Amino acid sequence: MNRLVMPLPYRLSFSIAAALSLTACQQSASAPSEPPPLEGATIGGAFTLTGEDKQPVSWNQFDGKYRIVYFGYTFCPDICPTDVQRAMAGLKGFEADNPTLGADIQPLFISIDPERDTPAVLREFTDNFHPRLIGMTGDQETLEQVAKDFGTTFSRGETSAGGGYLMNHYGYTYLFGRQGEPITMLPTDQGAEAVTAELEKWVR
Repeated sequence: MNRLVMPLPYRLSFSIAAALSLTACQQSASAPSEPPPLEGATIGGAFTLTGEDKQPVSWNQFDGKYRIVYFGYTFCPDICPTDVQRAMAGLKGFEADNPTLGADIQPLFISIDPERDTPAVLREFTDNFHPRLIGMTGDQETLEQVAKDFGTTFSRGETSAGGGYLMNHYGYTYLFGRQGEPITMLPTDQGAEAVTAELEKWVR
């Protein structure tokens, strides 16, 4: 396991707890009967990182689209590939029934391991999960600031004798709205169908 075990950031603790409780058994409906779980949370914000095509990728270039955001790394042995697979399978499920709205969701994978996650490695990773998933990373200082802005954190674990290492991080999968506003956490721990149901609830 390489999830961090520590208190959640204070500004998110209430919102994330609400998100997890609300996503357990949600049903799709024509309109949500309650506000988004992360409504009013002060997370997100402008950034520019380097994409898998070696070109700058900015948060604001996706204004007008919903955004799925995940912080992880490609050498992650278990959590990251599982979370990303479920999130992208859930997105594909949503796209199958809602092709127009589905095209308005941009999935983003932010690597916290720039030392190993080169553009070529990121592209190979993202292509395994969804054709529109964009991988990106940056220098350590920039990544730490972006993670802080998005209410998460990460750190490098101990290096093994062979030179390998794990990255400690949270496994949050965020959904942001068309103006970059936080909406909810996607329930990847419950599987792809739960992700599809959550997208059906909030993406309009």
